[in-house]
Amino acid sequence: MEKLCILIVEDEAAIRDMLQLVLEQAGFDVRPVAHVQAASQEMESHLPDLILLDWMLPGTSGVEWAKRLRRNAAYSDIPIILLTARSEEEDKVLGLDSGADDYITKPFSPRELIARINAVLRRFGKGEKPGLIKVGGILLNPEQHKVEIDGQPINLSPTEYRLLEFFLIHPDKVYSRSQLLDRVWGRDSYIEERTVDVHIRRLRKILAEYGRDAMIETVRGFGYRFTALA
Repeated sequence: MEKLCILIVEDEAAIRDMLQLVLEQAGFDVRPVAHVQAASQEMESHLPDLILLDWMLPGTSGVEWAKRLRRNAAYSDIPIILLTARSEEEDKVLGLDSGADDYITKPFSPRELIARINAVLRRFGKGEKPGLIKVGGILLNPEQHKVEIDGQPINLSPTEYRLLEFFLIHPDKVYSRSQLLDRVWGRDSYIEERTVDVHIRRLRKILAEYGRDAMIETVRGFGYRFTALA
């Protein structure tokens, strides 16, 4: 089986070398570069399966390059994970709005890095199949397409299922309506953003029957966040 290719765009040599080592040990084909210009040249000859992109780069920033890639039909479907030292919610939302599919805040552990990469690859139909996902008493089985809460099976529409699956894989992060549309409905969907609110209300109503509706929080001015109950 051919290895999945990850393009690393990171200007700090020590971090770049560490990322390369961790990813190669995890079985990926790794292409490390120091700046956007080199990354663009690399992609002309070999398209990666995922881009691991530092936010702060010399010349063109990672956020600006991510925006350019999303406007380019040849590269718009390549998943992007931003690496950033910025930890404020506004910065994270800005990074995701640039077109990134996920972000990882420095410092991070190799285990978290690999888990996040695999999660993004799965969403794009690549990489290993997901196993059981369990958060706050909610158990989702991707292979069987089933959901249980406290051992009780629940019925969800296909959209509600995808929305809950996305939240379970990405807890404790804020997503705007437009980001949820991109990641749950797909970038080619032509659905109004307010449709997200409708499905959030429906999902909350189902979760409320099990005392879990508070897990989906409304973050005023930003969007929604899924948080496991204590």
